[in-house]
Formats: sequence, structure tokens, C-alpha cells
Amino acid sequence: MRQTPADQHGYDLLDAGDGRRLERFGARLVDRPAPSAVWPPRLTATDWAAADLRFERGAGWDGADRTPWTVELDGLTIELRPTDSGQVGLFPEHAGFWPWLRAALAGRPDPQVLNLFGSTGVTTLALAGAGARVTHVDASRPAVGWARHNATLSNLADAPVRWIVDDALSFARREARRGRRYDGIVLDPPTFGHGPSGSRWELADALPALLNACAAVATDDAFVLLTAHATGLDPEDLGDVLVDAFQPGPGADLVADRIEPVARSGAVLPLGVAARMIRG
Repeated sequence: MRQTPADQHGYDLLDAGDGRRLERFGARLVDRPAPSAVWPPRLTATDWAAADLRFERGAGWDGADRTPWTVELDGLTIELRPTDSGQVGLFPEHAGFWPWLRAALAGRPDPQVLNLFGSTGVTTLALAGAGARVTHVDASRPAVGWARHNATLSNLADAPVRWIVDDALSFARREARRGRRYDGIVLDPPTFGHGPSGSRWELADALPALLNACAAVATDDAFVLLTAHATGLDPEDLGDVLVDAFQPGPGADLVADRIEPVARSGAVLPLGVAARMIRG
């Protein structure tokens, strides 16, 4: 899915090239790595030099002001912070899927949504703002604390959200044993990582078991959004593994495509793949 350049009040992708991307997050320009941007930049060196913050792997952040700051995105207030991994607490490409999520929620009475690998809670808050009861799961306690802080900033501290610090696969399997069912499941698993016992996580190997656990807690007409920030994956393969796990009915609606935001400069930045489906 190509996301066309649009000022979302808090974010703008300005350019990408030479393995980097230039972005505006609110009042700050950020220059950080983008390994998939293998072409020359389109903006000038002067444009890139205007960045307030720059991240280099192995060297960290460079910039006069590295304190947290806030941005407004689609009615939400999100606190951003430069992290050791080069992230700032917002994956803006996820906002491109919010209209689909809101449409999938429409007409469902008191919908229950499970958001796995929920990170700093931005999509969780978008779902809660659209009327969903959300179970937000992330294995990082600091990330969940950050998400709850974002809920307060966005006037959603009292929204019906369960904040859970846990391993995604373990939690989904326990929910199945409890007999809980969800009308929607959103998951953004990492490409590489570590499981709760320290075992190595690799998306291609771990995804079938994770999706099977999710299917076990999904209602018959559940919607599912799966995103993966791995540019080497094929969208159709991601869609196939989703179908294998959820076994949708003949009326199911499945879309699998690439996540490709378009910069103001016209550069198209590959950021991964996504598959979304209404089970039907």
C-alpha cells in the first residue's frame, strides 16, 4: 500500500536516499537510517543538514535537544523520545491502516480487539478512540509505561484498555485456554528478537505458531491486521500464512501488499509488508 505524502499534523516524510530518511515529527526534523533507501537523495545536502536530530548506528544520536517532545497525529497526542535503537516511539506508516481498522470496527457492538507487540500504544489508542475495548500486549515494561503515558496525553487514560506486559505467543495461548475471543487482532511482530526463555525469535519460523494462537482466540468474523517490517518478505506469502492459520470462509476479504510511504520529494520508501483480512 503506497501512502501518499500528506501532512498528518504531526508527521511528514520529506525524503529518503543513501540508506537514510529525513522526517518531520512535529517541530523537529529527524535524519535516521533507512537501509532500503538505496538510491541517491532527491533533496539537497542543505535540506538534510537542517535536521535537528541525527542517528548513526554505533554512534547514537547527535543533536542539541534530545529531550522528549510531543506530536499530534489524527487526534492523538504522542510523546516521542530518541531511543538507543534509533526509534522515536512512533511508526507513522501504521496510521495508514487506521481507516481500514475503523471500517472493520463499524457496526460491531462493543468490539474486543487484541493488539500484540503494541509498543508505545499509538494504534491501541486509535482503536480505543474508535470505540474498541483493547487488550494491549508488549513484552517491554517500559514500552507499556510509555503507552499508558500516551493515553494520558491523548485524554484516553480512562479508555477501556487492558495494559499487559507479557510475551505475545504465551499470552495468546493462555487467552485461548480461558475461552476469551476477540473481534479483531492486530499484530506487528519483530523480524528478529528473543523469546521469554532467551531463545532466538525469527519471524519466518515463529509466525505460523503465533498466527495459530491468534486464530484460536478470534471470532468467526474477526478482522486481522498483520504488519512486518521486513522488506525481503513477499506480500502474497504473508497473506498465505494468514489464510492457513485463520481458515477464512468463502466471503473473506484479504489484501496483502507492501508498505511504501511516498516522501514529499517523490521517493518511495519500502518499509515492509502487510496483510489484512476480515475472516468472513
